[in-house]
Amino acid sequence: MNNREKDKQEMIYGIHPLMEAVDAGKEIEKVLIQKGLRSDGFKELMALLKELSVPVQFVPREKLNRLSRKNHQGVIAFISPVSFYKIEDVLPMIFEKGENPFFLILDKLTDVRNFGAILRTAESAGVHAVLIPTRNTAQLNSGTVKSSAGAIYKIPICRSENLKVSINYLKGSGVKVCAATEKADKSIYDA
Repeated sequence: MNNREKDKQEMIYGIHPLMEAVDAGKEIEKVLIQKGLRSDGFKELMALLKELSVPVQFVPREKLNRLSRKNHQGVIAFISPVSFYKIEDVLPMIFEKGENPFFLILDKLTDVRNFGAILRTAESAGVHAVLIPTRNTAQLNSGTVKSSAGAIYKIPICRSENLKVSINYLKGSGVKVCAATEKADKSIYDA
């Protein structure tokens, strides 16, 4: 089985199959919806996706057709290989263990293999959880799983609609927040 076939296994096609998958507890990475789609069940699906904070992208029908030759009915969803957590649920568990929280917040990360490698490093560094934005981030797929060497299953991954709000939540909970960039004057060890 080649990578293209594996990626297709990680997709759900159509409104009703997607709603059934969500009801069955499947974690949805993101959903592509054909621009202008207004079929039966559309409003119900949109309400459900909004409630679950699932990223939705409206795309031309041609893009959906390039992704699959199956009858997608204007909707293709990508299944996540992991369950997502809420930072508000993870932080109290860390405090209850009597540990100092160590979160890794990632923004504008787009390469799935880099994401996996970062998760591998985070696990060995003792990171309690990784926080990523809901949108504009690398997709969690078979490439991420493979490059993480299993770390993706050991570290809770939290999604945030708004990283600024999540960072303020952490600060308000007594967590010290530091930022790192390749453009800094000091190394992380000097800081």
